[in-house]
Amino acid sequence: MMTRSESTRIGLGMMRIATLEPNQIRDLYHGAREAGVKLFDHADVYGGGEHGCERLFGEALELSSSEREQIVLQTKCGIRPGVPGFDFSAEHIIRRAEESLEALRTEYLDVLLLHRPDTLVEPEEVAQAFDALESSGKVRSFGVSNHTPRQIDLLKMNVSQPLKVNQVQFGLGHAALVAQGVAANMEGLEQSTNRDGGLLEYSRINGITLQAWSPYQRGFFNGLIFDHPELSKLHRVLDKLSKEYATTPTSIATAWITRHPAKMEVIVGTTKASRLHEAVAGAEITLTRAEWYELFEAAGYQIP
Repeated sequence: MMTRSESTRIGLGMMRIATLEPNQIRDLYHGAREAGVKLFDHADVYGGGEHGCERLFGEALELSSSEREQIVLQTKCGIRPGVPGFDFSAEHIIRRAEESLEALRTEYLDVLLLHRPDTLVEPEEVAQAFDALESSGKVRSFGVSNHTPRQIDLLKMNVSQPLKVNQVQFGLGHAALVAQGVAANMEGLEQSTNRDGGLLEYSRINGITLQAWSPYQRGFFNGLIFDHPELSKLHRVLDKLSKEYATTPTSIATAWITRHPAKMEVIVGTTKASRLHEAVAGAEITLTRAEWYELFEAAGYQIP
């Protein structure tokens, strides 16, 4: 398949394909590939809790071996479908990974992430699962999602494989990851509260790629930043920069994330290939420092 140069900074989040017909999934996939996207992000609980979206993807596409080798399939496990809580036991991780392989109709996963922290985790159980999945060729690399530095260090007590990815919510509408560091040592300022243990710096020091999920959401699913009534100042700055760069607000919001030297990846959960094209275009823009901080301040964060 002919594509633009491959984009390693933008991935397609597959959570929303449960509402699509097979031909629409195929159109979305091909649109993503034409945009240069090669990373497709799944989770075992997307689409009803039992590999729903993974199964729809696998059945709709039935990828050839050559096409499969050109993309990155990433999925997540650890959330217990249908009941509260999480499960990082070796049995659960291995079983859910194998079920994902069957649903996606693939012989291997490029990346397997632990979805949300399990406070009952026993690192030796995770290590047992990762070793079994790696040695069998079923999973090629591993990571986590929504984990703090100390939670990652706890896993590393026993896990020998590099944890290459940590998928976290981040964007102009959810920027505590950088906002707390900008306002460090500012007593009484809510923004300065350290909620993640210095995750941004930890990731850069340890070579962990941060993947930004829901990059255009305000807070925790409080609406998109582009039409949020409390973000009129941000809208003005996005519109201004969109005109200056001859692009769209989505591209500028993406460029704000990819401008950071942490070299983050952006997982765009969309059913519209056009949104992916905008995101890819944004990843090719390098904002100036002044523009980056102007957007940051317009989003409601303070610069001391």
